[in-house]
Amino acid sequence: MALRLWGRRVGRAGALAIVIGLSAIVAWTFALSWRPSATSYPYQGLDVDESKGPIDWWTVRAGGADFAYVRATYGGTGRDTRFAANWADVYATGMRRGALHIYSICNLAVDQANNFNTTVPRDRDSLPAAVFIDFTPGCESRPVQRIVIDELRRFMTMVEEHTRKPVLMKLSRRFDAAYGVSAAIPRPVWAVQDFFPPDYAARPWRMWQANDMRRIDGVSGAVNWDVVAP
Repeated sequence: MALRLWGRRVGRAGALAIVIGLSAIVAWTFALSWRPSATSYPYQGLDVDESKGPIDWWTVRAGGADFAYVRATYGGTGRDTRFAANWADVYATGMRRGALHIYSICNLAVDQANNFNTTVPRDRDSLPAAVFIDFTPGCESRPVQRIVIDELRRFMTMVEEHTRKPVLMKLSRRFDAAYGVSAAIPRPVWAVQDFFPPDYAARPWRMWQANDMRRIDGVSGAVNWDVVAP
């Protein structure tokens, strides 16, 4: 009798595990393809870097992308090896294109701005330059807020003199919480939060990275999927 009861319990536990496993698979599959409603957010795109390798941008455009931000530079000296190819190929499809810099508080703003400005050609038809502001791996420095804000302002001023457009701040929640960048610097915000519209910035966001797991044809691996505020 005891063995029979134990067997029933094991059977129920196994069935529950199967249900949980199937639910996880369904949720994962949904997450890989999810994007915000095109009705609510009609202008959607992605941002990529060299880790994606060669990209079939015509297929990406056919998959619903209206624009693309491609990483150009990072830190004071880093340059994305795929930038030139991505920059030209996105333009060839007729999609809007923008260049992205990965900011590091371990490098001087002047060096980072010079790195970006000498890598990205001036193009009046391109989207505003974007800078991703977060704590980067390998950089343990934590300057005081005044220094961080002053350096960011210096970087943006130099880049804006080159591009003639306001810089778009792609700003992580943790960095904004630590330094109050969105409150201190009056620039459009590109906020980051999977699946749910973010609310952490001091001003309404202009762009939202909504899913960093999305898979689309034409790109190897997951991409950051972004939408513009309606």
